[in-house]
Amino acid sequence: MKLIEALEFLKRPVPESAPEWNSFLACGMTPLHLQTFLAARLQVRLPQYRVVIKTGLFGDLIGNLGRLQMSGLNSLVLAVEWVDLDSRLGIRNLGGWKPTTFRDIAASVIRVAATLEEKLGEISERIPTVISMPTLPLPPIFTTGRAQTSTFEVELRHTVSSLTASLSQKSGLRVLNAQCLEELSPSTERYDVKSDVLTGFPYTLSHASVMGELLASLVVPPNPKKGLITDLDDTLWAGILGEDGIEGISWHLDCQTHMHGVYQQFLAALAGAGILLGVASKNDPVAVGEAFKRSDLLISENDVFPIEAQWSRKSESIQRILKTWNVAADSVVFVDDSPMEVAEVKAAFPEMECVVFPTGQYRAIWDLLWRLREMFAKSLVSKEDSIRLGSIRDAVAWRAAVPAGASTPDDFLKAAEATITFDRPLPDGAPRAFELVNKTNQFNLNGMRFGESEWKNYFADPKAFLLTIEYKDKYGPLGKIAVIMGKAGVHKLHVECWVMSCRAFSRRIEHQCLKQLFELFEVDEIAFDYRSTPRNTPFREFLTEVLEEPPVPGVSLSKKSFDKKRLPLFHRVEGTVNV
Repeated sequence: MKLIEALEFLKRPVPESAPEWNSFLACGMTPLHLQTFLAARLQVRLPQYRVVIKTGLFGDLIGNLGRLQMSGLNSLVLAVEWVDLDSRLGIRNLGGWKPTTFRDIAASVIRVAATLEEKLGEISERIPTVISMPTLPLPPIFTTGRAQTSTFEVELRHTVSSLTASLSQKSGLRVLNAQCLEELSPSTERYDVKSDVLTGFPYTLSHASVMGELLASLVVPPNPKKGLITDLDDTLWAGILGEDGIEGISWHLDCQTHMHGVYQQFLAALAGAGILLGVASKNDPVAVGEAFKRSDLLISENDVFPIEAQWSRKSESIQRILKTWNVAADSVVFVDDSPMEVAEVKAAFPEMECVVFPTGQYRAIWDLLWRLREMFAKSLVSKEDSIRLGSIRDAVAWRAAVPAGASTPDDFLKAAEATITFDRPLPDGAPRAFELVNKTNQFNLNGMRFGESEWKNYFADPKAFLLTIEYKDKYGPLGKIAVIMGKAGVHKLHVECWVMSCRAFSRRIEHQCLKQLFELFEVDEIAFDYRSTPRNTPFREFLTEVLEEPPVPGVSLSKKSFDKKRLPLFHRVEGTVNV
């Protein structure tokens, strides 16, 4: 984004009713163009808000943090440079570069780093915080030549590296990746000496633009994709299984097909992080099964489900995979070496990300892996991520275990030996709840989404409650699969957010949730902040079932009415819930 484009974008009208998104940009420099680019990039990501960027005093990064008024802030953004750690590490303040000052500078950097760590530890517990560590070059302060590393420089960089490592482990804080920044803004193109001296803004326009983009992406990260569907021949491996045979396909250095092995290794890593992997291949299913038994394959058959190997259109296979996963097409990526197959799938699922695998192109495959990593990026891997694929396999077995006409749904649900655990966690200790609320679309009361600061502010109200629901049965655990939030009254409960994972459908968990809400909060009535969305049909159907009429915003359900028509429930209920 060019500066003129950023300025023009910020001039676009925002609805008067749009709420403000307040972010504080803390830096020692004059914020100038960094503030402009950051505001424009945040506005792109938050079109429903009016983005407001506040700044502090020039040359006083630590003081700005100390004076920070966190009330009403949605995010804090820090751009730390060497001069913020000690003014002698810049050129605008003339503080002396004699070798006798080196020890004092190093000690000063250690002290300021410790202060930063302490203050950011406190702040990031209350508001989401992102930070970039020094991006500009150190000045020519060292006695060594440019090609030789100075011990003093190593000490300075070690202090910053230690601070970076410590900050990156804090749950409410995200640190800008230096390698990503180097790729997008080479270090030799970042520093504007003239601008630094004359205006106090040290960034070139190109560097300021990249910084604004990356910092905004950390403030408002995109929701990760949920699944990847891959082709096999000339994609997962090199060669055509039906022609070359099981031993003829390859992914090895000696066959010059090593990048297919790298792709396999990457997919195995995605599976380990809870990403769903499926196969859509025009192939003989028996041969595919045998190929997956090869001991040198870098991805296990246990990592992939389902495997659709048949001869009809790829889009038909993908439709079945999506149905098995119960995932929308816009949450899935399809990878195939054939541009024609990619085009066919894209025509059937326009909202799906469809990618051509660049067989034989080493650099292009490397770039593809980085592109995919970005699509599936997540800060934390939860317990639910690790069991997701297994729970989908179990769900398929769960449905298949009921022979047609052999038993009633009640009989099967009773035999499932299900346990539901209700819990009232502290909001800060419930990252899975936050994730579920922000990514669930189908069983969703109203489509409500939260930023990290909004999430924390919601529970500042003493009437607010957070309820998480965990499920398991004899077929396996599903983990935490539902979240209910709202405000508790004396005789009436207001449910303002209710989501449940699609993996938990058809187990009457939602009915048990209603029963528990009435009992735990000892209320006679529950009001629902219901709103129809393009994708929450399952929730609308559930409310229609219990209300015996289509729901409208603000609809209520009485305990008396619910008790008359609720379905039989066979779950064992556990948990310590203090209302």
